[in-house]
Amino acid sequence: MTRLGRSLTAFDTGQEVSDAPQVRSTEAPASLLVSIVVPCLNEELCIGEFVDWCLEGLRRAGVAGEVLIIDSSTDRSAEIAEQHGARVLRMPKRGLGRAYIDAIPFIRGQYVIMGDCDLTYDFRELGEFVERLRQGYEFVMGSRFKGHIEAGAMPALHRYFGTPITTWTLNVIYGSRLSDIPCGMRAITREALVRMNIESQSWEYASEMVAKAASMRLQTTEVAVRFYKDREGRLSHHKRAGWLSPWLAGWINLRAMFLYAPDFFLTRPGWALFLPGLLLTLSLVAGPRTFHGIVLNLHWMLLGVTLTVVGYNAILLGMITRVFYDFDAAVSRRLMRVLTYNRGVIGGILLGLIGIGFNSTLVYTWIRDDFRLSELNHSGVFGLLLIVAGFQTFTSTLVFQMIAQRRGRA
Repeated sequence: MTRLGRSLTAFDTGQEVSDAPQVRSTEAPASLLVSIVVPCLNEELCIGEFVDWCLEGLRRAGVAGEVLIIDSSTDRSAEIAEQHGARVLRMPKRGLGRAYIDAIPFIRGQYVIMGDCDLTYDFRELGEFVERLRQGYEFVMGSRFKGHIEAGAMPALHRYFGTPITTWTLNVIYGSRLSDIPCGMRAITREALVRMNIESQSWEYASEMVAKAASMRLQTTEVAVRFYKDREGRLSHHKRAGWLSPWLAGWINLRAMFLYAPDFFLTRPGWALFLPGLLLTLSLVAGPRTFHGIVLNLHWMLLGVTLTVVGYNAILLGMITRVFYDFDAAVSRRLMRVLTYNRGVIGGILLGLIGIGFNSTLVYTWIRDDFRLSELNHSGVFGLLLIVAGFQTFTSTLVFQMIAQRRGRA
């Protein structure tokens, strides 16, 4: 196992790094299997013992590892962490998620274990996380509900409302089966973490990671963890920020869940609207129909057109978003092969021209009657649908190809 006392200073770009000379290492960095990567903000009360816990956990697990602290403190946290054997990456205070983003270039282990340095998670028991990663899992979530929650460790609002609601919502949206989405202790392969491309700057990184793990179809599992209450004299960051902080954290986590769910909010509802809408519209192109005593007239056709347009737009946006996020490289490549520039542009133009053809008699009547239209016929409404769909296809193809071209150069 490696024991390091190292200080790094990174500027906003994350490019320039200066290393202090006090480096003690018994193994080459290439031999490191595990990097424990944890943000720190004014935790001098706990940080020393936390680093000791991490090193003990690595020793118990029998693996070579490092402790990397991303520090934004104004107290002695960084100094204490170095004294206990951690590497310290000094960064300006920019948010919890941002701390992990800044740390990625400096992570040397094959596996990354994340969490809080406030002694609420027991890093002495990290062996099962390592074991699951060695078994081939790419993302391992901790679960306090499957493990042990010390009395007073989790406020009732979090335990019985916030965490269950957050977990249920994300599971419904992404089809996952996790029991404790907000749990801070988690592990991931470095390769998956880089590919995940975390974007969240604050608390919502936790939901973004789980959402992207599901969307990327990472091999995911859970590990039971212990959750302890704050040490005497320490205030949690939510309490430091005020009573509104947990609610804001919940809100931005909800936003992260929504932003990375194109299938749930776009593609699936799109098809659910598009198919019945198109069927209803096509059945009325020739005129009104009676179905089981119900007269399907022009008003029903307008409903069908509305459903078709809204659904088709959602499907196109879902495809665009799929390629933009590139959760599944195989799906992105398949979409780019099918939705080519030529097919999209030519298809959009043809739809528009056919729609104009359907409306030619309507336009003739409109001009003949001194630009007055006494009635709107069914074929004319269908023609308008084709014109709108043609425009949607043409413009969406351009946006899709812009993203696909940029993706191809990445």
